[in-house]
Amino acid sequence: MQTLMNSMKTGALAATVTLSAITGTVEQTYAQTVKNVVLVHGAFADGSGYKGVYEILTKQGYHVTIVQNPLTSLEDDVAATNLALDAQDGPTILAGHSWGGVVITQAGNHPKVAGLVYIAAFQPDNGESALKWFQTAPPAPENGVLPPDGKGIVYYDKAKFHAGFCGDLSSTEAEFMYASQGAFNGKCFVSPITEAAWRNKPTYGIVATDDKSINPEIQRNMYKRSNTKITEIKGSHAVYISQPEKVAAVIAQVAKTLSDK
Repeated sequence: MQTLMNSMKTGALAATVTLSAITGTVEQTYAQTVKNVVLVHGAFADGSGYKGVYEILTKQGYHVTIVQNPLTSLEDDVAATNLALDAQDGPTILAGHSWGGVVITQAGNHPKVAGLVYIAAFQPDNGESALKWFQTAPPAPENGVLPPDGKGIVYYDKAKFHAGFCGDLSSTEAEFMYASQGAFNGKCFVSPITEAAWRNKPTYGIVATDDKSINPEIQRNMYKRSNTKITEIKGSHAVYISQPEKVAAVIAQVAKTLSDK
């Protein structure tokens, strides 16, 4: 009998130690600080536009990765984003601008994504495309998105690029951005989302109030539909370039909020 009791005590002790270890692991994962940020650019742009946001966040101790989207298809852009997410060493804030919002909506299902930030971005639901939302309001007169060319590539009209895409930047900056815009395949605009990550992840959105490329009302309507927590910033469609401090502040606050949970 004594041997049996000793055996039971030993088993109970082992179970307690194991349970404590498991509980500790869960608590540690849950309370882990979010220090990684992955930034996804949109159409008619490249990753260099995030330089200001990158510099601000890295000075605050964040590890920032900028995805260079091939802009050839939704699947290709999601694959490029997933590669960046695979390389992160812990929970990550995934932020996307413009078309990049569609990309993070799909790629945000990655297990390392702790939260999503939409920066003047499209936010479609399952079965929806960017074009579906783009057509819900008349474009501004300054909008310069051209029809696809003979190869299916969509460009932004050079004559309208400054006023339509980045009206609060200098003409010199606008000229560089126009020259460095990626070749955006038009099929991206009509590609539907299959699993919207914002349905399952904490989601935040920035409305660029002077946006001439994506009507601010479209942004508000998308974000309202998904119960996204909204911050409004006075700026053009390129608000992440013209107002990097404010955009970085939103991202940092999201990271802090999710770390405190």
